[in-house]
Amino acid sequence: MTATNVSPSSGKETDVIIVGAGPAGLSLARALAPSGLSITVVEKQDSATLAEPPFDGREIALTHYSKELMQQLDMWDKVPANEIYPLRDAKVINGYSNYQLHFEQPTMARGKPANTLGFLISNHHIRRAAYEAVTPYKNINLIGGHSIIDVRNEDSNHIEATLDNGQTISARLLIAADSRFSNTRRQIGISAQIHDFGRTVIVFRMRHTLSNQHTALECFHYGRTLALLPLEENMTNCVVTINNERAGEILNMSPAQLAADITKQLKGKLGDMHLVSTVHHYPLVGVHANAFYAHRSALIGDVAVGMHPVTAHGFNLGLSGVGILSKLIIEAVQKGKDIGGQTLLAQYQRQHMPHTRMLYHGTNAMVSLFTNDSHPARLMRSLVLRISNNLPPVKKLISKQLTG
Repeated sequence: MTATNVSPSSGKETDVIIVGAGPAGLSLARALAPSGLSITVVEKQDSATLAEPPFDGREIALTHYSKELMQQLDMWDKVPANEIYPLRDAKVINGYSNYQLHFEQPTMARGKPANTLGFLISNHHIRRAAYEAVTPYKNINLIGGHSIIDVRNEDSNHIEATLDNGQTISARLLIAADSRFSNTRRQIGISAQIHDFGRTVIVFRMRHTLSNQHTALECFHYGRTLALLPLEENMTNCVVTINNERAGEILNMSPAQLAADITKQLKGKLGDMHLVSTVHHYPLVGVHANAFYAHRSALIGDVAVGMHPVTAHGFNLGLSGVGILSKLIIEAVQKGKDIGGQTLLAQYQRQHMPHTRMLYHGTNAMVSLFTNDSHPARLMRSLVLRISNNLPPVKKLISKQLTG
């Protein structure tokens, strides 16, 4: 990969422009690299930050299918082995009840023996691995420290992007991978359904004296939600979602107060706890684009679908989209067909969107129910957990989604 510093007057041509060098954008660049296409990645962060991303508090749950894709893209082995945490099983708790919906440790996943539902890797490790995976490729050019401010159709065979320094880049295909709040998505004329939950996500790591047994725990308490993502046996990532007007109650706590609060929420399940990381917070907004493509352009990652973090599985959808789109583009290259043609991009949408729609709307409906604290909703929440726990086909379907 080459890094470029460009003058405002310069212009260039490339085969593919990827807007955004996050995990999804870089994964797609790596997937396309062996095709020989010239790929230009534009990212507002500089190369130094991409090479050494800071810890941001987010832990990503990865399915077995995502592991396979990351292995194919030379990303999996670039994550330190001791920073890949097994997710053995998962439990869901409603309100103050001790009743649990339990997704047991599997014996098979994707037709192979397995002893975990999936894996947990910190977001900054995935970002670093994706960056390192693209660096060997000379046909990938990174323009760091710049943003794309305008996109327009140059002609029927090309699309043109203008950077914030005045440079223009012409390509046969543009991929938006910048974020769920993507400016590029708007520039290419794709609308999106945006669901502002009115909540804030607060994430941090806690050490504790009792084992988490590598079990994820989703606690739908009244007034807030607490998710526990097991890392080391005695270290857990805590994810609190709370109404925006109450977020300050958590963010203003001292480390000792925060540890005491989480211990109380868990009724001491993990023993004594203490904070071992910085605390980070993010607005809770879900996004699903109404189309995944436009003229010579397509969406991947959070630009296409930004999930509620309740399952911590958003990046799995991003990788799935990378797998589908890269396969279609590589096949087009091999057959001498148009990599940015409407037929190819429409096929990408047909293959990817049904799955994303189901998960996005299903997750939002579940979250809406389990964060509704009215008396009828509390009864329904309890009923849903018990039905799900006692209907094997339902549990098997959900478990299949969790493992990929």
